[in-house]
Amino acid sequence: MTAEPAAPTRTDRRRERTRNALLAAARGFLSEGRSSVSIQEITDAADVGFGSFYNHFDSKEQLFDEAVRSALLVYSEMRDQIVALYEDPAEVFAVSFRMTGRLQRRIPEMVKVVLNSGMGVMLRNEGLAPRARHDIRAAQDAGRFEPMDADLAVMSAGGALLGLLQLLDADPGADADALSDEMTYRMLRMFGMNKRTAERLSTGPLPEIPEL
Repeated sequence: MTAEPAAPTRTDRRRERTRNALLAAARGFLSEGRSSVSIQEITDAADVGFGSFYNHFDSKEQLFDEAVRSALLVYSEMRDQIVALYEDPAEVFAVSFRMTGRLQRRIPEMVKVVLNSGMGVMLRNEGLAPRARHDIRAAQDAGRFEPMDADLAVMSAGGALLGLLQLLDADPGADADALSDEMTYRMLRMFGMNKRTAERLSTGPLPEIPEL
């Protein structure tokens, strides 16, 4: 028989709280575009001792990288839960794009972390890029999208998405739903979909965004 994993101890729980506090502080600074803060400022914001930092991270750069990864993980879990409802890969791409645009109003701090990471976020192995690449390739294989270099397609879609999120961040009064759907339509057209189908996939009903 396989032994049951040991329950977390009080020390384990305390370490996890400290680590999460450091990550939350890092996300807060990154969302403000303040990546030049000191470790002392980070530990002060997290309300933990300076010495605790090195029990969890080797450097500020490692912490910030993990903070970006954790923000992308939130997105990934939400997105994967939603698209599990769909089979058509082109619809999966459209739903992902439309829902991601809407997230700017739901979790603005997380979105700012991604925005302040720039286009480099599309080169990471988690979050936006690998899912976009999978969806685009699947849609191409199914004959729903025209053939196109996968890396170029991912960067094109990523650039459009980050541009949309930046626009929404800059204008709190902008209609996030309408703009997300419009940009989705434009992307579907770029990938070779006809007007009628692109309109249908960019305007149909969407499921509720899961609690984050």
